[in-house]
Amino acid sequence: MRIRKNIHGTAEKPRLAVYRSNKQIYVQLIDDLNRVTLLSACSREKDISRRTGINKTEQAKLVGKILADKCKEKGIESVVFDRSGYKYHGRVKSLADAAREGGLKF
Repeated sequence: MRIRKNIHGTAEKPRLAVYRSNKQIYVQLIDDLNRVTLLSACSREKDISRRTGINKTEQAKLVGKILADKCKEKGIESVVFDRSGYKYHGRVKSLADAAREGGLKF
């Protein structure tokens, strides 16, 4: 809650919320004003789950790329990054870097 009181997403600049479990990583783009989830991506999608022999950091990188592609289709260019209290390294950092490489602006 300490983080979310300062971070708010709108329809033009949604909040990119990250959830990290022990095996998977999930990302949502949320419009806080209308309380709507605009997009979501996770490491359980068919493109990623079919690949074998990749570690969790590489999975997060693929999720970031998929999210950036979905954002381009919807016309979303910039987001507010909500790391949900996780440290900004490892899987969270690789996801954010891949989304930036895909064209998202934080």
